[in-house]
Amino acid sequence: MNIGSQSIILKWFQIEGSQTLQIGQKLTFGAYFMGLKEEIAKRRTFGIISHPDAGKTTLTEKLLLFGGAIQVAGAVKSNKIKRHATSDFMEIERQRGISVATSVMAFEYRDRKINILDTPGHEDFAEDTFRTLTAVDSAIVVIDVAKGVERQTEKLVNVCRSRATPMIVFVNKLDREGKDAFTLLDEIEEKLNLPVIPLSWPVGMGQRFQGVYDIYGKRLVLFRAHGKQDEESAVMIEDLSSSELEKQIGESAAEELRSEMEIINEVYPSFERNAYQDGTYSPVFFGSAVNNFGVKELLDCFVEIAPPPVARETEERVVEPDEKDFTGFVFKIHANMDPKHRDRIAFLRVCSGIFERNTNYQHIRLGRKLKFSNPTAFMAAKKSIIDASYPGDIIGLYDSGNFKIGDTLTEGEILHYKGIPSFSPEQFRFVNNVDPMKSKQLAKGLDQLMDEGVAQLFIKEDNGRKIVGTVGALQFEVIKYRLKNEYGASCDYEPVGLHKACWLGSDNAEAIKEISKKRKKDLARDKDGKLVFLAESAWTLKMAQENFPEIDFHFTSEF
Repeated sequence: MNIGSQSIILKWFQIEGSQTLQIGQKLTFGAYFMGLKEEIAKRRTFGIISHPDAGKTTLTEKLLLFGGAIQVAGAVKSNKIKRHATSDFMEIERQRGISVATSVMAFEYRDRKINILDTPGHEDFAEDTFRTLTAVDSAIVVIDVAKGVERQTEKLVNVCRSRATPMIVFVNKLDREGKDAFTLLDEIEEKLNLPVIPLSWPVGMGQRFQGVYDIYGKRLVLFRAHGKQDEESAVMIEDLSSSELEKQIGESAAEELRSEMEIINEVYPSFERNAYQDGTYSPVFFGSAVNNFGVKELLDCFVEIAPPPVARETEERVVEPDEKDFTGFVFKIHANMDPKHRDRIAFLRVCSGIFERNTNYQHIRLGRKLKFSNPTAFMAAKKSIIDASYPGDIIGLYDSGNFKIGDTLTEGEILHYKGIPSFSPEQFRFVNNVDPMKSKQLAKGLDQLMDEGVAQLFIKEDNGRKIVGTVGALQFEVIKYRLKNEYGASCDYEPVGLHKACWLGSDNAEAIKEISKKRKKDLARDKDGKLVFLAESAWTLKMAQENFPEIDFHFTSEF
């Protein structure tokens, strides 16, 4: 299937409500536009964020289960079974039971195309999460009912708020004892500065947990701890004064639920979709992802209320998703998604128009055309070749080194998408090659892993030693593991006392020559050959800035 603006061969576009386009038939722009708008309206692209161990990846797994994308949910942590979470596709993730890289999963549910981006929760991998949040239209925030709002959750919510990203909150682990629901709602509003409105409500907690009352769907949902949730678990109770409530959950629980619903109706406003989408308040759902409690209610409501793909800002102008011409940007690069084939994948968010296979697109930074013969859609590590993608979709482009994070593709217009963050490393280690026979493998592995944007490589000017800089210490362990298991290269680290890495820029070539001569021991080159000042302390950096006033010291390489 090849889609062009002149001769479209998509046979599912509808013309004037009834006439179906036949293969090879010409399509007017009006029909093309209507088909594009219809596809955009179906898309829901969102990220799942949380503090580590709040149950984010488990929730992702159960959303896939209820969406029909998988038949059996995997385990994030398990010593007894071999099935692992779909989104934790890297070997180190399976061994450690944590997510260290963003996973992309797509499936269809209730005539909607759902794109889930499961992000790392650990703060050492926050830069991957921050970049991923530039590619979503909404977010689900997962909170542990016992621990409440935690530090990393606050940081991630702040990132979403700064981009006006609508958020839904899922309070997880209701099968365990935790904080009172009202207390937790107050904590969310206070710590996250996130006005809330509950759309489901727990019936009991821990051993007393019987299910949730779906406020949005006006039904009581009873739960059993099994691998799937049956329709007969749901009981329609529109009127909570009905005696049916006592029959289902008992007299005491029924009285408590009625009392709590009265408080909710008095304290919280009625739900309005527009108020949620513009960030006025965030809907809250309760459940237990590991036992499937409350997950289907979350998914059913989400596909109805979550925003479709929205307009995005570039440095030049605002791009609307229903524009005819394709545009998109790269927000993530992953080396060795399939170690057997040594493939390197650039993750691209489609922002406008239709991305077509085997079509030339302009790579804005390189200033040349590129064509992609095998663009892919994802189910974590599983990939399938696609012919066309629409705004909101995340596609993988096989890359031989053409892409960097933040790159833009268009049909020719010069655009630069905004808001993709860069990070200055805060921790540094010398890299030592353990096996001299594997020097080429080590060099290749470091080069490709640095392209992912989670760490940076510096080669010292005076002695050629290699230094890796990261934001978090756990990244060093991940890099070492992946070098060994994906490239067959072994390395050790050696401490190096550094405060900051600063990229040097100046219009005065003589000033660059002078600092290169006088401070050679403090200088290095990054993997792109840019000159970097490695400051041992804040005082060292301050003195260098004073001694070389004609040189600009930048804390990221993008300047």
